[in-house]
Amino acid sequence: MNANTVKRPPRRFDVSYLGTLNIQSYGRDNLYPQRMYDLIQNSPTGGTCCDRYQTFIEGNGLNDLEFSEYVCNRAGETVDDIYRLIAQDMALYHGFALHINYNMACKIVELQHIPFQDCRLEEETEDGQVIHIKVHPDWSGCKTRKGKKIAVDKLNVKEFFVFNPIPEVVLSQIDAAGGIESYTGQILWFSFDGKYKYPKPIYDKVVTNLSTDEGLDNVKYRNTRNNFLMAGMLVHKKGQNISIDEDGQTISGNDTADEDFAKSLDVFQGDMNSCAIMDVTVNQGEDEPRFVPVEGTNFDSKFTCTEKSTTERIYSAFGQEPWYCIRIGSLGFSGTVLSEAYEYYNSYVSKERRAISRALKKIFAVWHENANRTGDFEVQPMVYVNNKDNGITNNT
Repeated sequence: MNANTVKRPPRRFDVSYLGTLNIQSYGRDNLYPQRMYDLIQNSPTGGTCCDRYQTFIEGNGLNDLEFSEYVCNRAGETVDDIYRLIAQDMALYHGFALHINYNMACKIVELQHIPFQDCRLEEETEDGQVIHIKVHPDWSGCKTRKGKKIAVDKLNVKEFFVFNPIPEVVLSQIDAAGGIESYTGQILWFSFDGKYKYPKPIYDKVVTNLSTDEGLDNVKYRNTRNNFLMAGMLVHKKGQNISIDEDGQTISGNDTADEDFAKSLDVFQGDMNSCAIMDVTVNQGEDEPRFVPVEGTNFDSKFTCTEKSTTERIYSAFGQEPWYCIRIGSLGFSGTVLSEAYEYYNSYVSKERRAISRALKKIFAVWHENANRTGDFEVQPMVYVNNKDNGITNNT
């Protein structure tokens, strides 16, 4: 069997042209990043791994502390504030977007973060270039302003030039906009999958496992909250209730036990009603009451193998095998093991950090003033600190 005979795999997502907005769609419905975000947030294991991935990308912040505290926009945000948002987008989407403004000297005077999921690429020109980045606050059309939904149309989609700091290009864009007051600036748009290509997040390869992880969590929830967890049934004989009607005839009591029993089943479901005893009355049987123990079905045990393999694959997709081994106890839990795990994962996320550092260097190379005097845009890696490093001893 070869590549021509095996079952053809589906594409991860489709990129088509939306003529009404002149953009390349990010997925079949143009909502691929939004759907991936929902998927990773609803998976307990995936969300934990993604948070750790983001933490290590961010590291301990930029090396140059003075530069990290530099205020870079009119909202009072510092470079460190922007960097933290970049690290978040890199972990979630494998890309990021930064908006920049120029002055008439073609120097950058302002830097702002734009949520990556809000950006879309314009259709390529004949020579394979993208001229504009289109931005909308919510491509699903659900977000509201003043009680009205923000429609996904040309009126609400903003257009920005792609990053190009060449002075002649900036001046021509300012002139085309009608002056510096009308100029909207540029966007530095980065994709880990390549120039002008929509990126796939690192967890795209395990989307089925992330969905499975969510389903397993739902099973655990329903098993605890809705399963029958009663201790047993108390079975006893029903007494006869005889009464006389208006004509003096004897009648049996109106028995609604069956209806009451059906309506009260939910009383014996869930963790709050665990170990309850069901009272069952029968027409025939011994006079002496009997206690019948009842054991509910535990659905957790049926998914043990699935849960193990699903968790392992999610950890593997994020390159976090050391943490998975620590979790299952195969490596133990010591300072040395954790220190080595930190060292390994710092090297694993080095490409992401390098991409962010290069982007910041490009921007501040044409900043209107010398904001980074050292020229250092590197990131401090995460360091595992134990009690011995802090001079703390445990006395027993």
